[in-house]
Parts: sequence; C-alpha cells; structure tokens
Amino acid sequence: MSSTLTLGTSVEARVLGLLLPHHRTPGAAGPGPAEHPEQLAQIREFTDAGRPVVFTLPGFPCKSPNPAKVLGHLPDEGERLSLTFLDRLCARIGEVYAPGARLVICSDGHIFGDVIGVPDAHVDAYMDELRAMIRREGLTHLETFDLRDVHGDLDHDTKRRLVTAAHAPSRDALRAQVRTDEETARLYRGITRFLVEDTADHDGTRSALQRACRSRAYDVIARSRAWGALIARCHPRSVRLSIHPQPPGARKFGIRLLDSADVWATPWHTAVLRDRGGAARLMRRAEAERLGRLVWRDGRPSHFLETGVATG
Repeated sequence: MSSTLTLGTSVEARVLGLLLPHHRTPGAAGPGPAEHPEQLAQIREFTDAGRPVVFTLPGFPCKSPNPAKVLGHLPDEGERLSLTFLDRLCARIGEVYAPGARLVICSDGHIFGDVIGVPDAHVDAYMDELRAMIRREGLTHLETFDLRDVHGDLDHDTKRRLVTAAHAPSRDALRAQVRTDEETARLYRGITRFLVEDTADHDGTRSALQRACRSRAYDVIARSRAWGALIARCHPRSVRLSIHPQPPGARKFGIRLLDSADVWATPWHTAVLRDRGGAARLMRRAEAERLGRLVWRDGRPSHFLETGVATG
C-alpha cells in the first residue's frame, strides 16, 4: 500500500480532515492532511495515547472600539455562531475518534487592550459574557483561559508587564523579521490595517494615524507572541489553532470561524448579516446596516437580517 493511502486512513488524518474545509490561509489551501505535517504530529500525540485531542485558540479578545464595525462591546451573534461552530467541530471529531476533543479559547484581550484602545472593564465584560454564552448554549467541548487564570487578582498593567517581560520579543527583533520574513510582514500589514480601521476618534492627519498604527502594530505582535508563549507553557501539549491566515505546513493552523469576503475578518471586528436563506456572513456594521435590519436578542443588538433592499 502507498504511504498516501495509509496516511489518508489514519485516525489523525481523519481528525485533521475535519478541520481542512475551514482552513484560513493567505493562499491556496493544502489539498490534504499530508500538507500539514505539524498538525498531524500534534494530533498523533493524543491519538497514540488514546486521550482527547486538545486544541488551543488564541482569540476572542474584545470587540473593536470602532462603532462603525461592531454592534457594541459585548459578544453577539458572531461570537454565538463561532462558538457553536467550534463546539460542533469537536463533537464531529468524537464521531471519528472515540476519546473526542476539547478546545480551549485563550482570550487575549487584556494582553493588548491598552494598545488597541479598549478599556480593561470592557475586556472583562466581554469575557464574562462569553463564558455565560458557552453555558447558555450548552457548549460542553469548550473551555476558556485568560490572564485571570495566570496572575489572579493582580492589576491588569502588572499582568501585562509580567507576561511581556518574560516572553515578548524585542521591537528590533520584530523589525528584522518584518523585513526578512513574508509571513511576519503580512501579519504586520494586517494588524496595522486593523489598528487604522479601529481608530474611530483620531483628529489628526491620515498619515500621522498610519505612522502611529505602524508603531503600535509592533506592540500588538510582540504581546501576541508573548501570549502564545504563555499558552505553550500552560498548555504544553495542544494543537495550536490561529484566527490569522496560516499557509499549509505552518506551525499553527489558521481556522475560519464564519464566512466573509475578507480572509482577516473575525466576529470581534465585524457584525453578522444573515441572508434570507439563513446563511451568516461577517462584514462591517456600517455595511450590514445598508443591507439589512437590526435584530435584537436578550435585550441587546445581535445581528442584521438581510432585507434585499440596499440603501445609501
């Protein structure tokens, strides 16, 4: 038998095969498990031991501070659908691998909230509601992890300082990587774009805003790397997922939570528009408002329902 056939029928390949349709990548997705050897090896550690596969996903930090992009500072339909998708994915893994899977959402809002202009109180409220949403929806395969699990009741500035001092790369090292590594450069450009878009109250020139955001992008990446290192320390055996696009063969597996025309879109930077058939797409709130009417859930704005008549 060929090695390809053997790989295709292995339990780790079947598990990875359930993730592949949702691969978030900047280019063409790898056509099969063989193009993702890092994830196959990580999954195999669990399947060889007969233990549940553990995934870690840094993300779900807080809502964008730009009201033109999101409906508010609390989770809404975008998070609800994304969490449901992740829980269902773990359940499907249980259908091909009896010990199943669980996913740890590693909320990184406090790591860089001060850099992106989101108050720590909003980050806390977002994460508390995310946990409540997981309980209400009965999403039993999901767990959460944030700075409160690491440094307890210390103030947020102290927590950030401890994590970055222990794990963050220097700005000079990041600058060198942006110049020489295309994936790091793509991440830097994407984060810079988000920072520009998320700034809703800048009263200076566009060029001054872009300069400031290019500088802050280094801080976001440095702290994100520090958070990743901390996750690796606290969850040393896990399959690392990412909400950022990742090429086939990368150490992390980029995962798409919901459909969007933008490969970088996330529920915390957008709102949900449901079409008349029920399908959900992520887009800026301002765009969704032109295409649909606002739907409320539990007394809060939730998403938009397409009306079929675009205005404006």
